[in-house]
This record gives sequence, C-alpha cells and structure tokens, in this order.
Amino acid sequence: MNNSGAFTKLRPLSLLRQLSNCSDSTCLQALSNSVTWSIYLEQGRITYATHSVEPFDRLERYLRRLSQQIPLLTSEVRIQVRLMFEPDAYAQLIADDSNSRSHPPEYQAISWLVSQQYLHFTQAAVLIKELVQEVIESFLLIKEGTYELTEPLNRMAMICRLDVEKILERCQVKLQKWQAFVPQISSPYQRPYLLINSKIQEKDLPKLQPALTTWMQGFSLCHLAVILNQDEIQLAHILYPYILNGAIILHEADPPYDKLPKVFEERCLPRVTPTLLSKFIKGLVDTNKELSTTVNSYLDISEENIAPVQPLPQISPPCQENFQEPTISNSINLASQIVTAATVTAQKVHKIVSVDDSPTILKEISRFLENESFSVVTINDPLKAALSIIRHKPDLILLDLNMLGIDGYELCRIIRNNSIFQKTPIIFVTGNKGIVDKVKAKLVGASGYLTKPFTRAELLKIVFMHLT
Repeated sequence: MNNSGAFTKLRPLSLLRQLSNCSDSTCLQALSNSVTWSIYLEQGRITYATHSVEPFDRLERYLRRLSQQIPLLTSEVRIQVRLMFEPDAYAQLIADDSNSRSHPPEYQAISWLVSQQYLHFTQAAVLIKELVQEVIESFLLIKEGTYELTEPLNRMAMICRLDVEKILERCQVKLQKWQAFVPQISSPYQRPYLLINSKIQEKDLPKLQPALTTWMQGFSLCHLAVILNQDEIQLAHILYPYILNGAIILHEADPPYDKLPKVFEERCLPRVTPTLLSKFIKGLVDTNKELSTTVNSYLDISEENIAPVQPLPQISPPCQENFQEPTISNSINLASQIVTAATVTAQKVHKIVSVDDSPTILKEISRFLENESFSVVTINDPLKAALSIIRHKPDLILLDLNMLGIDGYELCRIIRNNSIFQKTPIIFVTGNKGIVDKVKAKLVGASGYLTKPFTRAELLKIVFMHLT
C-alpha cells in the first residue's frame, strides 16, 4: 500500500478507523508543525506509535513508572538503554543497516529489554500500550498537515497488537479530562512555577507537599507526575486551584514540546465559572480512585485491548561490548511533612559544578540552571578543577571535553579515581559528535553526553535523567 495526500482539515479519528478495517501492514506518517507522527498497523491493529518530539524522553518516563514494580529496571539500565539506542549515536552505528532503519529506535530498545529479560513480554506489551496512547492523544489534536501511507520495508518483530477502537476510546476520555482545565492548562508539557505572594494566605489554598514545591522549578506537568509517581490528571487537579488563585503560574512548553498541538483552540473556549469549577472538582473527587491509578495499572492487561503475539527473538544492542553500565546518584527527596504556598521559600535543590574554559558556555549554563533553583559552581581553569570539585562535592558535574592544559577524558578519570565521586553523574559537554568519542567517554567513566550547541530543554533533560 502506497498512498499520500495533503490536507488542510485532517480528521485523524476517521483516518485511524478506516485503517483499522485494512488487512495490510501499514505505516501512517503524518507531518504537522514540524512534528512527524508514525503509526504502525498490522491487520487493522496498532503495533506501535511514536512521534518525533523526544521519543526517548517519553520512553524514560514510562520505564521509570514501571521501575516502581520491576526492580530490574534500575536507573543504570534505563540510562544504558538510552545511550545504546537513542538516535544521535545509534543512527551512526546502523547507517548501512536498512533493516534496522525501518524500526523506531525506542521500539528496538524495548525489544532489547525483553530479550535481555529486564522486562517480561507481558510488561512490555503494557508499556507499548501506554506509549501508543500518549502518541495517539496528540495525533487526535492535529488540525492540518500532510500524510503518507506506506508499507514498511521490513516488518517489526511484534510484541503486541492493540485494538484501534479501544485505544481511541481511552484517548478521547483522557482528552476530555484535560479539556476541563482550559484555558488555564493547555498542555501537559507546560511548566508550573510557585509564586510567593504576600496576598495569598494559608486559608486561601489547600496544602502542598514539599516534594511538589521542590520540583516545581522548570519541569513540565508530565515530568512532575513521573517524579512524584502520580497520574498527570490528578496532579493537574491538585494544582488547578493554585493556578486560579494566582499562586502558581504556568510557563509555555519548552522547545521542542511547544510544537505539539494543544488540547484546545483558544477561540472556542468556554468561560470557567465558579459553578462549573465546583462541579468539575466534585467530579474529580468522585473519580479519584480512577485518577490516582499508579504503576500497578501498567501491569494489568485487558485481553480486549491487547492481542499477544509470539515471543521476540534475541536482540543484540549496537556495539554492546563498548558500553558499560553507568552509575547514577538518585537523590529525590519525598518528605512527608506539609508546607503551604505562603510559607514556601526558594531553595537550591542540587549543586552542579560546570568545568569549561569558555566563559560564554559557563555563563549560559548558569543562566539556564540557576533560574531553576539549582546551585551552579563554574570553574574556568581545568587544572584547578579537581581540587575545587573535591571541595564543593557536587551532585552532578558538567565537564567540557576539549580544554587547554588537560582534556576532559583525563579530568574525568582523575575524578572517578576519588571514592567520593564513584557514583556522581559526570556529563561531557562538547561539540564532538563521533561515536568513537562517546565510546571513549564511557570507558573513562562518563555518565552521559551533552552536545553543543544545546538548549535549556536539553540541559534540563540531562538533569531529569541523572538527578531525579
């Protein structure tokens, strides 16, 4: 099957329903606002779906939820999977492998987790169902763009087949729940900030846990939900009264998440009245059991929604012998005491040391991170960096690779030789993109790689991976 067309008014719901009646193997690719959605179908059922906005960040969020119930999915394993399969390194390793090119790399990562027995086949099926639902939710919001239907060059080794109608039903219910928060909340990727306002009294607002106020400094709603192991809708419900009262402001989504469609059109918004708000909050309370579903639901498979397939063959990771399991420092603090919006004060969550002989890069890193309540120590003399790092004892180290006097590889080796920093994340910040450089970085003990030039969102992504 090979079809293509352009549209100005896309009806994603109708399109998916039509494809569910097709017996061919089909890949639907839609392009809108620089974002590409890819939906894979086999005999009218969805085998996988992804979009081009941070697919491995999406995978990390769901793997982290599963890790609450699956001890084998440690932070080290999750970071290793990302280093092995995320496209900036992975694409170079498979440039001549046409078979692998037809498979989404994060799907390959899931398949590898199954083949290495980090995930049971059934758990992987539920993971894929959750990933597919998030992608389809955003796909249903597309209003215009272009699409193409193609037959995949090579069929994927299937983990499961999902009923299209059941997926659409779940997605529509979720989108209806998000609609209840408009216009204040228009995207799960918006970033809440708690304001300290003298006019806001303790009696005016419900109480917040310090874990929430600690991380409400630049992370999006969907990332906060993962950090707190909470349902996104439930978290939005908790924050909504604060937003209405002006205690919390929502910043727009960072690039590239700002390219994804919002959950409403501004010109069509109803006015939120106190009566409507009261009814909505009552409805949320009545359905609190459903909204507060945690990772246990990820392990509950409904036969009507997922059709099992044959077990996967063994999958070898690209250049597996060149990768070692990195170490990570897990430092999320879920304190049990209660604070109020009126008593919350700004606090530095983590200390980060940045070593670079470029004042411009140091200034940019400080600007990106200090606004998010991180304490940043900058060091522009690499020869003095080791002693300074020992003195400050940071939670994370950002290390330039190419510096005068001593390169990042040698400095990383020196730092790792100190027992204090055996588990401290060390991230190389460099313009080098070669796979050889990345393999060498792993050999000297680096935990990750941040390529220049980088955005604030990319820097925060590293922080999310290694410090939460």
